[in-house]
Amino acid sequence: MGDATKRKDGKETSSWSQTASLEEILSLPTEDVLAKLGASQSGLTSQDASNRLQTYGYNELAKRKKRTGAVEFLYHLRNPLVFILLVAGLISGAVAIHENEQPIDSIIIFAIVLMSVFLDVYQESKAEHSAELLKKRVVTTSTVLRDGAKREVRLSEVVPGDIVYLSAGDVVPADSRLISLKDLYVDQSGLTGESFPVEKTAAIMKETKTATITEANNYIFLGTSVVSGTATAVAVKTGGSTEYGKIAKELVGRPPETEFERGLRRFGFLIMQVALILVIVVFFVNAFVKSFFFNQSPDILESLLFAVAIAVGLTPELLPMIVSVNLSEGALEMSKKDVIVKRLASIQNFGNMDVLCTDKTGTLTENMITLVLHVDLEGKDDEKVLLYAFLNSYYETGLKSPLDDAVLRYKQLDVKGFDKADEVPFDFIRRRVSIVVHDPQKASLMVCKGALEEIVSVCSKVELESRVADMTSVQQRKIMDNYYRLSAQGFRVLGVSYKKIEERPTYSVKDERDMVFLGFIAFMDPPKESAKQSLQLLKNAGIELKILTGDNELVTKKVCEQLGFEITGIVLGSDVAKLQDDALARIAEKANVFARVSPSQKDRIMGALRKNGHVVGFLGDGINDATSMHTADVGISVDNAVDVAKESADIILLRKDLTVLEAGVLEGRKTFGNTMKYILMAISSNFGNMFSAAGASLFLPFLPMLPTQILLNNILYDMSEVTIPTDNVDEEYIQKPKRLDTTYIRNFMVFFGPISSIFDFLTFFIMLEVFSGYTHHALFQTAWWIESLVTQTLVIFAIRTRRTPFFKSKPSKPLFLTTMIIAAVAVALPFTLLGAVFGFVAPPLEFFAFLTAFVVAYLALVEVLKRIFYRRYASRLERYA
Repeated sequence: MGDATKRKDGKETSSWSQTASLEEILSLPTEDVLAKLGASQSGLTSQDASNRLQTYGYNELAKRKKRTGAVEFLYHLRNPLVFILLVAGLISGAVAIHENEQPIDSIIIFAIVLMSVFLDVYQESKAEHSAELLKKRVVTTSTVLRDGAKREVRLSEVVPGDIVYLSAGDVVPADSRLISLKDLYVDQSGLTGESFPVEKTAAIMKETKTATITEANNYIFLGTSVVSGTATAVAVKTGGSTEYGKIAKELVGRPPETEFERGLRRFGFLIMQVALILVIVVFFVNAFVKSFFFNQSPDILESLLFAVAIAVGLTPELLPMIVSVNLSEGALEMSKKDVIVKRLASIQNFGNMDVLCTDKTGTLTENMITLVLHVDLEGKDDEKVLLYAFLNSYYETGLKSPLDDAVLRYKQLDVKGFDKADEVPFDFIRRRVSIVVHDPQKASLMVCKGALEEIVSVCSKVELESRVADMTSVQQRKIMDNYYRLSAQGFRVLGVSYKKIEERPTYSVKDERDMVFLGFIAFMDPPKESAKQSLQLLKNAGIELKILTGDNELVTKKVCEQLGFEITGIVLGSDVAKLQDDALARIAEKANVFARVSPSQKDRIMGALRKNGHVVGFLGDGINDATSMHTADVGISVDNAVDVAKESADIILLRKDLTVLEAGVLEGRKTFGNTMKYILMAISSNFGNMFSAAGASLFLPFLPMLPTQILLNNILYDMSEVTIPTDNVDEEYIQKPKRLDTTYIRNFMVFFGPISSIFDFLTFFIMLEVFSGYTHHALFQTAWWIESLVTQTLVIFAIRTRRTPFFKSKPSKPLFLTTMIIAAVAVALPFTLLGAVFGFVAPPLEFFAFLTAFVVAYLALVEVLKRIFYRRYASRLERYA
């Protein structure tokens, strides 16, 4: 049975499958491989397969463990802002119950938290469900030999030692050693990044010491697909032991924290610090210091509630909901642009991305081999070369290679005058195929097409400009020079030859001699028509493109030239392997093309770019792209990608087109822009109001605003801001990627918060001096409540844009309406019965004249200072919000 290990039931089974190196698998004869696996070409029995299934497990990849709904819900409560609200809600509720009152404030706070978290969880689970539906397209069965007969089994039930049958269109079910084959071409671009399907052989590999997966010619890999031909193979490795599985294992962990999430977390801690300082100072002053100056007995409970209300007032409690609604709105808009959001938090990073790394194949190119040249010995276009290549491909029997399909697609030629007489089929030793036809003059003609060196080896003559002459060493050198020149331009080159031959019943390999070299046909994976425009759009959007491909540098360079993509440096995977992380970080910053790179090297490049401070996106659709998508700030895939790529992705494009990606990026920036409007509005106005409240509490014998009034102020203000996700975003804002930066937010808070406080203190002065005859703590609280709410809601029109409000930047209708309605409620509420419940009294009508003047002066001052602020921080604003 070969190398064996004991099973739990005492029986033995092969362990070689798990421990064998690639070098060993490639170098052993197939008989030895079968022996090591304890298998034979007659296949496994059902019992043996069942035993192996128990030993090795199902042929499935490692999957990310999904949290339960309850755990997922609790996970979303980690946000520092949510924590502040929960603590404030608990204290507020406890105080209300102690006072024998209804805990209305506490209920409102908890409702806001629960609603925002529910929206977040629901949207992400909905996106996950959509992504799961996409997986149903993956092939799930394979043909194996069991009990001496071919049988279709679930792909997950394939075990090491299974004899597997493959034909065109099949997905390889396991990493397998080839036993026999015919004309087998395998597309392993998803794993290796190679543009062209790879020819496979069943022969032993002699040089295996440095063999990589791209050089494993007698081995096929799970997840790759058969393009043409047939094969029989023995499954060697399954599940997590496969190359595919090794990559999948790296993806089972939760994705790393996004740049936006890091920014929000830092912002939350900033609020916690400011709130904690304010709470301690306000509580201490109101509970102890004021009692000394005003000869009052300290009201510990009311002071505590006021301090908590200050903390809640400072906290932008609707931020979790605003973010969730914003992201949901953004996801909906992006879906209209063929961009599906799988992970909501990634939208912000999608918009903030300043470096996009992408594979070449299928992104910049069509991922479809195309005939581009048919030239003679001198490199000139030659229709005869095309005709003879077409004849060869047209009359070739069996499963044609992708190169034959490309020839036949290039141009529809009329070959009815040619009749096929015989064929000498392709094999991996000769690497050419010959067709014998009768031409319209009924003469017999042998046309041969194949690998250039093999074609040249059977030619003794050349044809140039319809003249046939003996091949000289000079001409032979010219043929090879042209071959190397075309290859250096990234083309896949074949040779075409012919000769007139006497008519016989059959022909063989022996007839392939003394042929006439006719010319070359060259193929490539052409650039997408939209790629050039897409690259310009990305450049205009401030996104730097870096190409990370497993393909060779010559092909990549040619594609870049055709697209007008300026190469700033080409780095090979062999170079990356030699570089230390610090050196790689410097080179990754300058170079924009990385060729022949492995999946792990892509991952290193991604990490280097992120350490350099970039928000990095990665676009890919192959197995080899999965780890890079997992570690990028935002992983982007397409709906026809392999399932492991879609599993790793945050964003899924319904079309693999950079124009679609660019449209999604702009939508992401709009989402980020509207989120930042709320943050900046809330933090500046809240800080100003709470600073005013804390300051006024130092010299007033009563609280400047009741705790319930502070909370009502906050609730109404937040209601006016709920429609921010619908707001218009200025074009210049979305032209460049932005970052959430707590330093910028702190500067904004410190710069604009005191402006609000200035007018608050003016209101205090007016109420204490001008309306001294009316002086009463209820009137004072009412007046300040109206002024603070009206100014902080109307200032959104100035804060929301760097342009002149209304004239050069109009708010959305929903935002305008909610803002004006809340301002009207603020003015009207003290005159209602509900106002009395909150301790309001009707202010004198003269007060509203001052209020109008204050509002106009406040908005004008904000507009002036806004321009000063943006000029002062102009350089920082290029990168930050």
